[in-house]
Amino acid sequence: MLIWLVTLILVVAMLLLITEKLPVDLTSIGIIVVLTTTGILTPTETIAGFASPAVITVGAMFLISKGMIRTGAVGFISQMVSRFSRGRPTLAIFFILVIVGTASAFINNTPVVVLFIPIILSLSCELDFSPSKVLIPVSYASILAGTCTLIGTSTNIIISDLSAKHGLGSIGMFELSPLGVPIALLGIFFLIFSAPKLMPSMHNPVCELKDDEHRRYLSELQVPHGSRIIGENPESYFSQKYPGMEVLELIRYSHVFYPDRDAVKIAPDDLLLVKGSANDLVEIIHDDIVELPMAAQGLNFEAEEKQALIVELIIPPQSSLLGERLVTSRLQRDPDIHIIAIKRRELHYAEPKVKDIRLKIGDILLVRLPGSSLERLRGQTDFIIVEDIHHEIEHKRLAGRAFLIFGAMVVAASSGLADILVCALAAAFLMILTGCLQLRDAYRAMEGRVLLIIIAMIAMSAALEKTGASEFYARAFLGLFGGLSPAYVLSGVLLLTSISTHVLSNNATAILLLPIAISAAQGLGVDPKPFIVAVCFGASACFATPIGYQTNLLVYGPGGYRFSDFFKLGMPLNLLVLIMGSLFIPLIWPFF
Repeated sequence: MLIWLVTLILVVAMLLLITEKLPVDLTSIGIIVVLTTTGILTPTETIAGFASPAVITVGAMFLISKGMIRTGAVGFISQMVSRFSRGRPTLAIFFILVIVGTASAFINNTPVVVLFIPIILSLSCELDFSPSKVLIPVSYASILAGTCTLIGTSTNIIISDLSAKHGLGSIGMFELSPLGVPIALLGIFFLIFSAPKLMPSMHNPVCELKDDEHRRYLSELQVPHGSRIIGENPESYFSQKYPGMEVLELIRYSHVFYPDRDAVKIAPDDLLLVKGSANDLVEIIHDDIVELPMAAQGLNFEAEEKQALIVELIIPPQSSLLGERLVTSRLQRDPDIHIIAIKRRELHYAEPKVKDIRLKIGDILLVRLPGSSLERLRGQTDFIIVEDIHHEIEHKRLAGRAFLIFGAMVVAASSGLADILVCALAAAFLMILTGCLQLRDAYRAMEGRVLLIIIAMIAMSAALEKTGASEFYARAFLGLFGGLSPAYVLSGVLLLTSISTHVLSNNATAILLLPIAISAAQGLGVDPKPFIVAVCFGASACFATPIGYQTNLLVYGPGGYRFSDFFKLGMPLNLLVLIMGSLFIPLIWPFF
């Protein structure tokens, strides 16, 4: 009775997830509630997924990815890919898939995909392609490449250990390569040519946040004594070092120079009237070559001020600040507020100094303030606080730290020094501790919808195993191949493993089905090795749904995908693995 009940719950859940008649996170919660209220699982068993290594690892990876984005650490790789592809999106996608595939054959593919998600989002703006056409292929390329070597995926390692425990020998480092490499190459070429046609063309909201004209501010910067830009030509220097920033005026005492027409060198105490993005302004201040003359102290995001925020203040029609000079306004007198720049439509740049500007309706001030003062200022009616800009700032000076943390995580996880869960948690902790990621950004980075899906499917998997439904259906399925040749039974094992890994985790599928596959081989009187290999490839053939593999879930949110989008490319790849496995496994690993 329980087997049929859990089967009904599984079917309804899959239909709701595929059709998205309900939001996927609501469906996920529903699965947890139903499994508990029907008594199939105890409350403790149902919520065990919240402590699952998979959930914690994926959650930590979201934080690490956000830290890499916030520090601009992915920018270097993006520039390299863009340079080698010569501005051609197809060539860039080819490079990305090859790099992801090669790396995933030797190291855990989860951090590889985490690294390339922000790279793809960045490149999609620069090269004008939809990231949703690339993110699923990246996940699939990493899965395909993982089957090429023993260490490419933890599933292969588990199957190798179980095989040795059954007295059938372990799997060699490159034993799977003769079949894994051709499957991976064919799969990647299929992705390159088919993804642009089959994947949805979703708009990338990140592109709206790029530093175009309407995201630029007017700021006044003072050149201190000892600055390394003294003696430089402002126009040529800024065009080389800060190409996104424009020097409008150089103010020296009472004289105004225009760098685009006047031959002038920068001198101490010069005031530079510049126009640039928030990123440009924060970067040049961090470089310690200029100061903010209006700030009581300069911008500082070092360890003691990790909670400092950059926000926009919009002057509304009812503000009492209207008509006040910026330098004498109470904003300037507030010790918590440090004004960086101002943005105004059709601003008259000839005004001698920014501080002399009189505030008007719609003026936007870019300011730095401590996070602790945010609640106090939110109650003000003189301005509207917009925090979105804070989440766009890239702290490029911390990129080296972020790369070092990410690299150490990959090395530690790949070398077996520590489990991927421990490595991911340590890396996320270090990202926050070193200032690469602020706590408020860490909370925003969590993809709750994705984590709920994992938790719900862990509960579903536990229900299938507890009621015996998994083994019942597995043996019933293989029973359909009774009396047939070993080649047909092998195909059945491949198909069964692939189907199971879409519902159970791939590791759980391997643990459940390997003994059944070995038993089937021994019953036929043939060498179990081809059946063990079939479980290896079948357990990684989890392309048709996002819940089959961690990397699928990682790209689910950023790509803006529907559950059914994975089916379009996933089913052909599943068929590729099934057909090539059925044809070539018996040739490479004979039955007799």
